[in-house]
Amino acid sequence: MKKHTSLTRTNAGLPRRTFLRGLGTLVALPAMESLLPRAMAHTLEKRPKRMVVFYSPNGVRMQSYTPATHGSNYALTPVLKPLEKVKDKFSVISGLAHYQASAFGAPPAGHGRSCPAFLTGVHVKATEGADIRCGISADQVVANYFAKDTQLSSLELGIEPPSLLGSCDINYSCTYTNTISWKSPTQALPAMVSPRDVFEHLFGEGDKIDEATRQKRLAQKSSILDFINDEAKRLNKTLGVTDRHKMAQYLESVRDVERRIAKAREASIQMNLEGFTVPANMPLEYEEHVKIMLDLQMLALQTDMTRVSTFMLGRELSNHAYTNLGIPDGHHALSHHANDPVKIDKLVQINAYHMGLFADYLQKMAAIPDGEAHLLDNTFVVRGACIGESNDHDHMNLPVMLAGGGVKGNRHIAAKKHTPMCNLLLSVMQQMGVPAEHFGDSTGPLTELFT
Repeated sequence: MKKHTSLTRTNAGLPRRTFLRGLGTLVALPAMESLLPRAMAHTLEKRPKRMVVFYSPNGVRMQSYTPATHGSNYALTPVLKPLEKVKDKFSVISGLAHYQASAFGAPPAGHGRSCPAFLTGVHVKATEGADIRCGISADQVVANYFAKDTQLSSLELGIEPPSLLGSCDINYSCTYTNTISWKSPTQALPAMVSPRDVFEHLFGEGDKIDEATRQKRLAQKSSILDFINDEAKRLNKTLGVTDRHKMAQYLESVRDVERRIAKAREASIQMNLEGFTVPANMPLEYEEHVKIMLDLQMLALQTDMTRVSTFMLGRELSNHAYTNLGIPDGHHALSHHANDPVKIDKLVQINAYHMGLFADYLQKMAAIPDGEAHLLDNTFVVRGACIGESNDHDHMNLPVMLAGGGVKGNRHIAAKKHTPMCNLLLSVMQQMGVPAEHFGDSTGPLTELFT
């Protein structure tokens, strides 16, 4: 596999950061003023806010997840026990709901409606075809707001390849359960699942990326875009009114690519990949795969390539078998346990295992310097699932947590029963400076988070 790698990003002068990567680890040297160009030193305390969504499929066993008491210093439940060391980093929020995931007379499909509603608060169209319809997701509202400031507006990551086209839940397209990110009501953003693809998406093609090669590739892309622009302008003179409108939309997309290339060329990213091997294929071990993908996500956040990212531990309806836990049964099959105590015990083990991965993630984020604080301090991390009690497809009591962003942890916040999940999403948007007064089916910000 890989021994180590280091990455630094500079504008001038000495390196700002050095990253040492090992298998499933990421360690950063402190962001010391003496290592920064003088012009950047005064911005240390003004590091950007980020937003990350950490998603688990198939809900949880709520009786083993929800704390028995409200407020601070609650007792950890069996599912939350793996988070003991980072209890001060997050708050559990109960009572949140997605009313728009209800059937409203549509065909039954607990996952097919709940998953796309998770970050949108929208009642989706029941279809197995290409005529999908949802709504823009909260992560993309934030991504649009910060798009001009970063090379990538957002980064969508996952572990499992998307399901095939067609129906994955009764009368609902697989598109609805493959992703939680929606750029528009008709455009779902697929999650990248290959570490190599993510690496090349962030840093360019190949295993060894030096700055000169990276800049050369960016220049080549710019030349291609210049050619496309010239040809489009020439062709535009011969088009009718309708086609000119289509061409204008196309050129707007080209300009967006040009902006991102220009943003990438502004920064100097030096990579020392000695001893590092980008995986040729997806890792065979689930946990190794998760940790590599999250390491890449943290690199993207640290270098300010993006400020928004979603991560799915599995696509909704995942039937992954956690054989590393000694559980050969499929996850989705176990989630419909029919109150069988043996199945419930296995499901709780899986839920707790996912929480352990989340605990490792929070520990890493909390250890990475970011200005005068740490990466977790400047990142809102929304963790949850689109349904609560999985056996019932319950979308009216969701297992949601909020970490980072300077929000006080070690709390169980009991929101009023059936409070819209979108209230939490709206609160995160507003705390990040996004000028939003309403989102999805929100009724107002979740003020309990900041009291």
